Amino acid sequence: MLSEQILPSPTAIGALVREAQKGESKADFIHKLAISLKEAYKTGYWLLLLYKTDYIEEKAFESLLSDLKELLRLLTSILNSAKKNQKN
Repeated sequence: MLSEQILPSPTAIGALVREAQKGESKADFIHKLAISLKEAYKTGYWLLLLYKTDYIEEKAFESLLSDLKELLRLLTSILNSAKKNQKN
């Protein structure tokens, strides 16, 4: 079922961020955070499919999408800062 496909993606984001916090090195932190960012983008895909197939209403979709965009900005910012700090 399509609605079941979305569950692993956002839960993976949180798990990867937690794992990154205890990374073995800066490179490990960046790697795990980059994977969490990819999972966030995948979540956006699943949300769009749920909306386009009428599993969720527009209002719920817009709210979830807004939250996801904020998460994407946050993860991108952290990742960019970590990469910049790694070079220094």
